Amino acid sequence: MAINLCNAQVSDLDDLLAVHNDAVRNLDALWTSQEQTLAQRTEWFEKQTAAGHPVVVARDKDDALAGYGSYGSFRDKSGYDLTVEHSVYVWPHAQGRGIGTALLVELIARARAAGIHTMIAGIDGRNAGSVRLHETLGFVEQGLLKEVGFKNGRWLDLRLLALRLNDCDPPQPA
Repeated sequence: MAINLCNAQVSDLDDLLAVHNDAVRNLDALWTSQEQTLAQRTEWFEKQTAAGHPVVVARDKDDALAGYGSYGSFRDKSGYDLTVEHSVYVWPHAQGRGIGTALLVELIARARAAGIHTMIAGIDGRNAGSVRLHETLGFVEQGLLKEVGFKNGRWLDLRLLALRLNDCDPPQPA
C-alpha cells in the first residue's frame, strides 16, 4: 500500500476523531470507554501543536486518512522534559500494511531531530504484535505493570518499552 505521511491539519480533525473513537470502542489500546467530541479532539490538537509536538497522518493512495501518530510529554514534571510517550492508531481495514511502522519510524525521526532523549511506549500487556513492532525498532521492555488498568470488565496489564534516541549528558541547572 502506497502511503503518504504529512503533518495533520485542522481539516483532518473529523478523521482523527473517527480513528480515535474507533480505538476507544474496539481496542484495549486506550484505557477509556468514553469517546471524545470534536471539541475535545480540537483542544488536544491545539495543545499538541502549541507544544511543538507532531501529529502525523498517513494517507493511502486515494488520499484517505489511514491512521495517525503523535507524541507528547511523558509526565508533567521538568525532569521528564526530554522524554516523550507516543501513540499510533491505524484504521482496522488498513492494518498489516506497514502504516503503523511508517508512522512510528517518522515519530522517532522527529523526536531525534528535536533532541528528545527517550521515547516511551505504553502497550496493553496482551498486544504481542505491538510489542514485536517496537522491539524491531529498538525499543526495550522496561517493565510490566500487572492489573493497573481496566476496560470491558477485565483488568489490563501495561508493558512499558523505551527507546533511547540520543546519547547526551543531562541538562545542567541554570
